[in-house]
Amino acid sequence: MGNTKVLCTASWEPGVPAWRKDSGMGWVTAEYSMLPGSTAPRKSRPRSGHTDSRGLEIQRLIGRTLRAVVDYEKLRENTIVLDCDVIQADGGTRTAAINGSFIALSDAVRYGLKKKFITQNPITQRVAAVSVGLIKGNTVLDLDYNLDSIADVDMNIAMTESGRFVEVQGSAEKTPFSGEQLEQLLNLARRGIKQIFKVYDKALRR
Repeated sequence: MGNTKVLCTASWEPGVPAWRKDSGMGWVTAEYSMLPGSTAPRKSRPRSGHTDSRGLEIQRLIGRTLRAVVDYEKLRENTIVLDCDVIQADGGTRTAAINGSFIALSDAVRYGLKKKFITQNPITQRVAAVSVGLIKGNTVLDLDYNLDSIADVDMNIAMTESGRFVEVQGSAEKTPFSGEQLEQLLNLARRGIKQIFKVYDKALRR
């Protein structure tokens, strides 16, 4: 994902949001932010009382994606909070954050099992995300900033290990795309995500 670097951590918190209390089920949520020095020029910190709409949209995406592969009942009434802080941005920050969050979630689950917070692994399967795009009619996998800035079409795909889609975000920046091109992009994303799962294997063996 270019030179993008995202620090992802997962924290256990006893209890769940008020609307989920006494349900016997847990919750997974995420927070995302880009640190001021992660981009050039510097990105200003959100002012008090002002909402970073882009950051809010991305953290909702991260939360939705991770919750799609979690069994709430096995999590019990615990909350896992995923914090994603972009320390260097070079495109693909949301997909990098999803992938880093899954590794952090997996580590947190191992810890929770060890400490007896839970008795069963709540992760039902792995999930990963990657960007794809169309540049001058060619399909491109894993766009960094330079590629993203000239792409005719930009998409972010999140998919489970079983090959089911969790999220498909796509838009034509310049030229509308056909159904055939959409299928080409989805097939390219599938291949890329399979590679990411191999990286997961290495990371989770440590």
